[in-house]
Amino acid sequence: MALARSPLVRATIVGCSGALALALTACGTLSRATHADSVVDVGPPRTIEAALPPDGEIGSGATATAPEADLTLLAAAPRGAETASDATPQLPELVADAAARDAGMAQARDDSITDMEPEEYDPWERFNEKMFDVNRNLDKYVLKPVAKGYNFIVPDEIQIMISNGFDNISFVPRLVNSLLQGKVVGAGRELSRFVINSTAGVGGLFDPAKDVFGILKSREDFGQTLCVWGVSTGPYVIVPGLEPLTVRDGIGKAVDTAFDPLSYVLPFFWDRLGMKLGDIVNERSLNLDLFQGFEESVIDMYSAVRHAFLQRRARLCRE
Repeated sequence: MALARSPLVRATIVGCSGALALALTACGTLSRATHADSVVDVGPPRTIEAALPPDGEIGSGATATAPEADLTLLAAAPRGAETASDATPQLPELVADAAARDAGMAQARDDSITDMEPEEYDPWERFNEKMFDVNRNLDKYVLKPVAKGYNFIVPDEIQIMISNGFDNISFVPRLVNSLLQGKVVGAGRELSRFVINSTAGVGGLFDPAKDVFGILKSREDFGQTLCVWGVSTGPYVIVPGLEPLTVRDGIGKAVDTAFDPLSYVLPFFWDRLGMKLGDIVNERSLNLDLFQGFEESVIDMYSAVRHAFLQRRARLCRE
């Protein structure tokens, strides 16, 4: 009898683990996706910027010093609002010497990029709206309660160190995509940050590259690389477990995942899943009050998020 139950028990455990993973990762549409690197010009719908509190008042008190999330869409800067595109870092001379070449390349790209005025191409809108609501509910009823418990147990300083560590590990996609886009300064900046933070920053737990040397991270991903290469955005899409995407960004995300060092350091699925879930909960804990008063102030949140996301991706592509 015990032998007969054993496969059922194992299947139940796997199923429950998978459901929990999906529930937590699906909240990316409204949690991770809203950690903006800098303020964007949202335009219509007109209520987003007014609905959000001023910079530095969003999230917990620790949010001002933790690294910003990579995937963003709304006009809010809960953590680390400064990035390489928002301020001029104090770079080593060897890296700074290439700035002029990068500027010329960026000007040449502006003439070929097709996303100057992005169209809100959303042929799957009915499906996307349903998935958007699913992810919002998962964030409200699953991820945020878990993050609150985590935040009660783990001090803010430790959460910031964890966030810094994950950010330091993920430098590889930013470095590779900077090179693929011809951004020599960005690549040098990422390499400098990794070396400094991995040594003086105690394995990336601290960020002396930014705090001491003023070296800010870049924001490159393969979706932007495809844009620079002239690939059109494709339809807008939302699926459970991911932030808003276009088809082009979905392809880019898959490629960036292949660049992730954790895929090789942690070859087993369950190890990578545990790390991913830990990262998601930690990020949400650092931004518990991210949406306070926001949903009530926006008439059509789905359209607002879509518009802001597409505008921001187009702006990143032009940088």
